[in-house]
Amino acid sequence: MADKPSLRDYQRTLSARLVNPAAGQSASKLGVQAGGSRWLIDLADTSEVIPAPRVYPVPLTRAWFLGVTNIRGNLYSVVDFRAFIEGIATTVTEQSRLLLVADRYRIYCGLLVDRVLGLYRDEQLQVDNAAGKAPQWSTTQFIDHQSQPWQHLGMPQLVAHPDFLQVGT
Repeated sequence: MADKPSLRDYQRTLSARLVNPAAGQSASKLGVQAGGSRWLIDLADTSEVIPAPRVYPVPLTRAWFLGVTNIRGNLYSVVDFRAFIEGIATTVTEQSRLLLVADRYRIYCGLLVDRVLGLYRDEQLQVDNAAGKAPQWSTTQFIDHQSQPWQHLGMPQLVAHPDFLQVGT
């Protein structure tokens, strides 16, 4: 009997198929909500999306750094993305998800978000040139066909930003 692929392998395969230009689709992005803002994240910038796990607090850290969690034997730091960007803690619900940062960034970190809103293709979005000032890790601002504002999360900029890296108080 053949071994079943792991959930992680399945998600990687699915992500690769979703962003494959040969399939006739433009690059897909994952839409998430963090507080009052909507964010688009390149699928290649996340390794997994999981329900919010139990998190163990770490003393003497900033309020947005929730602590650490064990995911299949690996310790991940957990950042409350809403608290990081808005200063307001996320209320964890059944819809809350932890987005694990892609392995290529070599940072075992997860971003806690209020909920996942679905997959979006570039043709579903329009660049919003009239948008106001955005954080340094927001590479582009968009609006969708319902005039909802979105920000594109530049994962390389976020994980290298000094404010993000400084979790101690």
